[in-house]
Amino acid sequence: MDLWLYILLLVALLLLRVPVAFAMIAASMLYFYTNGLSAGYTLTYIVNGINSFPLLAVPLFIFVGTIANHLGIATRLYDFARALLPRVPGNLAYVNLGTAIGFSWISGSALADAASTSKVQIPQMLKAGYPYGFSAGLTASGSLMSTVMPPSIPAVLFAATASISTGALFAGSILPAGLMALGLALYIFIWVKLHPQVAGGKPFSAAMLGRASLRVLGPAMLPVIILGGIFSGWFTPTESAGIAAAYMLVLGLVYRTLTWSTFWRAAKETVVISGGILLILGASNLMGQVLAREQVSRSLGEWLTTLTENPIVFLLLLNVLLILLGIFLEAAPVILVLVPILMPVAAQFGIDPVHLGVIMILNLMIGSLTPPVGAVLFVVGSITRRPMGELFRGILPFLIPLGAVLLLLTLFEPIVTIVPTLLGLH
Repeated sequence: MDLWLYILLLVALLLLRVPVAFAMIAASMLYFYTNGLSAGYTLTYIVNGINSFPLLAVPLFIFVGTIANHLGIATRLYDFARALLPRVPGNLAYVNLGTAIGFSWISGSALADAASTSKVQIPQMLKAGYPYGFSAGLTASGSLMSTVMPPSIPAVLFAATASISTGALFAGSILPAGLMALGLALYIFIWVKLHPQVAGGKPFSAAMLGRASLRVLGPAMLPVIILGGIFSGWFTPTESAGIAAAYMLVLGLVYRTLTWSTFWRAAKETVVISGGILLILGASNLMGQVLAREQVSRSLGEWLTTLTENPIVFLLLLNVLLILLGIFLEAAPVILVLVPILMPVAAQFGIDPVHLGVIMILNLMIGSLTPPVGAVLFVVGSITRRPMGELFRGILPFLIPLGAVLLLLTLFEPIVTIVPTLLGLH
């Protein structure tokens, strides 16, 4: 079976809305069958694709995000941010961003973050007189930090697929996530200046801030436990995921918000999401064998070096490709399929794998925010039940600061590598 026929079959199955994992498995099994290999051979590669200790962190971090969503952690973060910024002009916009930053240290998933914060924050902003487009656009944009800031599920997938340190990739993501927050805060500042009618809320209350601080103290300890344990070397990212999951359950018991019903819903969501990701991972490993047999990485590297020998130009071209893929596909399948292809090519250009990982994740997240079919947009739209065109118009200005951050990361590698280097992880 020719490689081009394989690609055409895969594209045809995807256009027929066959799930990504099953499309990859079907096309790959047909490829191996026509090359005289058995179904047992292909199944071995599917199983080997998910037989990895670091990947145990994926369902555990997903569980942390889902249980946090059901325990009302986003509401606690929102109350704290609002008590901290009561009279600042446009305070609810900064509260929205602050809540997204806080939740990003817990969730690891932009979709979970968008779903949780949309229910809490958009109605409050609309009630205070903010336009829907700005409110929904800010909420959707802020949710992207959950997949860049550790613990990031796409970062775990990239690290496992590329065989690099998860801790190094986590450390390399901290400054980029901070720049994302800074860029969005700058846009909020400019927007508020242009809309002076947006005022602050209630007068400052030390008692209210004290109560809100106590309510948020428990969730605030989670990133300290996760990152402190990883960066200090006390436990691995996989072990930190298990400790984080146990901590969230204890937190739910302390807050008396954890019930059997809540636990069951969070566990069921975790199984569904994790099962889909792991199935795609096994399928992508099988697809990787097809691409390896056809020497796709070497051919792609030779072709790209004929276009340019400049690593910056290569990364700029890669940015365009990844954003387009991120519009139509979720991050997990893109990472699992492309990383084995891109790693050898990036090595030819002398690109640091941690730098490549952060750029790839941010690109795919911007793609998920880009009309017309970005996944994050549809999560926010389905919760708010407003016309999608209104949401599309609201999101476009937020792509400017996010694009500027992406360009900075592309041009200046030390933004990504300086933290893991200082921590001795790189």
